[in-house]
Amino acid sequence: MNWKTIFKSLKNRDMQKRLLIVLGIIVAYRLLSVIPVPLAEPTALRDVINSVVGGTDFGGFLNLLSGGALASFSIVLVGLTPFITASIISQLLTKAIPRLEELNKDGESGRRKINQWTRIVSVPLAVIQSIAFIYILRQTVLAGNTTALPDPTAIEWVVAVGAMTAGAILLMWLGELITEQGVGNGISLLIFAGIISQLPSILSTLFGGLFIDPSAGGLSVFGWFTLPVEPTIFWVTISIALVSLILLYILVKINEAQRIVTVNYAKRVQGNSNYGGVKSILPIKLIAAGVIPVIFAVAFLSLPAFIGQVLLASNNAAYTDIANNLILWFQAPNPGSFVGETWQAFIYPSFYFFLVILFTYFYTGIVFNSSEIAENLQKQGGFIEGVRPGVSTEKYLARTVNRLVLFGSIVLGLIAVTPFIAEYLLYHLTGITGTSLSIGGTGLLIVVSVGLEALRQINSRALMVTYDDYK
Repeated sequence: MNWKTIFKSLKNRDMQKRLLIVLGIIVAYRLLSVIPVPLAEPTALRDVINSVVGGTDFGGFLNLLSGGALASFSIVLVGLTPFITASIISQLLTKAIPRLEELNKDGESGRRKINQWTRIVSVPLAVIQSIAFIYILRQTVLAGNTTALPDPTAIEWVVAVGAMTAGAILLMWLGELITEQGVGNGISLLIFAGIISQLPSILSTLFGGLFIDPSAGGLSVFGWFTLPVEPTIFWVTISIALVSLILLYILVKINEAQRIVTVNYAKRVQGNSNYGGVKSILPIKLIAAGVIPVIFAVAFLSLPAFIGQVLLASNNAAYTDIANNLILWFQAPNPGSFVGETWQAFIYPSFYFFLVILFTYFYTGIVFNSSEIAENLQKQGGFIEGVRPGVSTEKYLARTVNRLVLFGSIVLGLIAVTPFIAEYLLYHLTGITGTSLSIGGTGLLIVVSVGLEALRQINSRALMVTYDDYK
């Protein structure tokens, strides 16, 4: 990363405009996240939601991913989940249906049509999730014997569902506006902003019991003085900080790692001019999919628990066992889940690990098309030394990418489940069950990956706007 070039580019009017637009959109998103759904009196509604969210690990996990929108029952509560789900569906169908695959290969116009269909599919998904959220909230509140939410009329249902659906579509539009500025993926940056806004709360939860009253003792430092901290929690905090720094370093390295493939161009003569006869490079990233596999895996894993919440809220005895099992198996386990070492606590981390690997392969196949790259190299007279152009080049690139993705996806999956492993070890070594490392670990993984990708695109944009200065 060329920081000198990035700082230099900040003097450029176009760069300033793009960054200010992105910053303004993020501020607008954060403002939208505190506008409540018109369903009840705002203060009473917030108190009820906070009690519901604080009572379940699933609620806390959804609140993190929604940037706090769940705690305030905001109009953007549904968030980007419908668009992410629609994107997964459209990308699967693109690979499965030859007509859509041809349309995707048609260039910008074909991809624009597929993106438009993805947006259209997002609308009914947003409506369904809005209804489900309101239904779950009402049933949960009624189960708590509170009357904070009176039975809504048909008009109130329409207004509330309409507001939440509009909020989801608005977020989708804001994400695309950010993407158009060329400084990062808009959807990822909105998720990034939501998680960053929750980091103070996460840190206070993790380290809330660190400081104690000096009169109650503390940690003795070489017998010289005593720090007003609880010794066990202090060393646990130091260990978590060191492991986080190590994971951060590894994550940065694997995000930046790439395999350089040298491409030679044959010399061509057109008229009196010679073309080609030069060498170029084709960089292949270790994890070409970036943070998308993690976001997809978290979104995918949230669906079974969400369905379980809907079934449980229906108060149908026939579905109670199924609903409880879905919630138990597919919610991020907290340290208390490992008490007794029940096998159910290991289902979520295992699925998380394998889904990260699966989506890394899946999304890499979309962003890196070996067949298309080999075809373009052949048309331009380019070839890889020792490899014949055409089919042989395609096989070589596919084999190289598969080897890189195998290693990269396993490392990414291990980093994703490391917080769960740390919680398990923390419980067995110290007996502490009050931490939420899994939530903080997922947030850290998304924040670092999205931040690196955004910096990379900002660096590319900075090189473009400062190009004339190097002539």
